[in-house]
Amino acid sequence: MLIKEYRICMPLTTEEYRVGQLYTISKHSHQESEKGEGVEVVKNEPHEDPVHGPGQFTEKRVHLSSKLPSWARAVTPRIFYITEKAWNYYPYTITADGRSLQCSFLPKFSIYIETKYEDNCGDSENIFRSDKILGDHEVSFLDIAFDEIPERYYRSLEDPRFFSSAKTGRGPLQEGWRQHTKPIMCSYKLVSVKFEVWGLQTRVEQFVHKVIRDILLIGHRQAFAWVDEWCGMTMEEVRCYERETQEATNELIGLVAPTISVSEVGQPTATHSAPASAPSTPLGDEAPDFLAPPKTRPRKKSAPETLTLPALQERASAE
Repeated sequence: MLIKEYRICMPLTTEEYRVGQLYTISKHSHQESEKGEGVEVVKNEPHEDPVHGPGQFTEKRVHLSSKLPSWARAVTPRIFYITEKAWNYYPYTITADGRSLQCSFLPKFSIYIETKYEDNCGDSENIFRSDKILGDHEVSFLDIAFDEIPERYYRSLEDPRFFSSAKTGRGPLQEGWRQHTKPIMCSYKLVSVKFEVWGLQTRVEQFVHKVIRDILLIGHRQAFAWVDEWCGMTMEEVRCYERETQEATNELIGLVAPTISVSEVGQPTATHSAPASAPSTPLGDEAPDFLAPPKTRPRKKSAPETLTLPALQERASAE
């Protein structure tokens, strides 16, 4: 098992990001979905935990077949998905457990993610105190403005170095922004990747961590770049947006799924919780050096820049 801790700062407060991450996950999932591919929401319902209190439980199936890199498509079934289960007790979250975030055909592979959110610049030491963690683990700071992301996922409108929020006045982000920007918060993510296959374990676990790093960077960049879309929304409004978007996404994918029930439960102000799940996909096309890539297929056009859900159109016209 390979364990790494990622720290991603944002020019937001944790209370603001509580709405922003729900909005971003829903919109991103819709953009990355198409017929037969994307993020199918199976469950989204209130959940009570004896330790963390009231929260939200989500179960998703991330259908990936055509989005996998070419080397992975050569060894995976045509129908391929990852089951993701998440427990959201903001500002604390658990995504998956030892049996939940798994490939539909690969039982020896699993991912476990714990997330904590705090209003600081990432300087909280030993934030994850757990007997499950043996020895030291690597801590990596991810800079949403100046760390590189795969070129195919770069969009200038989502670049924090150039984006300026009309509603909040925040941005663009300059070199050293973490030291002088207010407000500031940090997403602390403890990620454990396990692939129990002799001869491949170390290299596959390292590759998966690289993919997760890219996903985290892209998702947090989008949350900031879309701040003017979600800023000012209440939890009730963002839950309504989440429900409508998830239903539209399930319909777009074309899969038969249960009716989604999204409802908000009362939450303690600052003692429990975290976001519903990490933004889904994208996966990198670079094959690990231990696998020889076959010819790549033509890449499909990217998802539209904005959604066209009726609720969004009405909200835009009202403003």
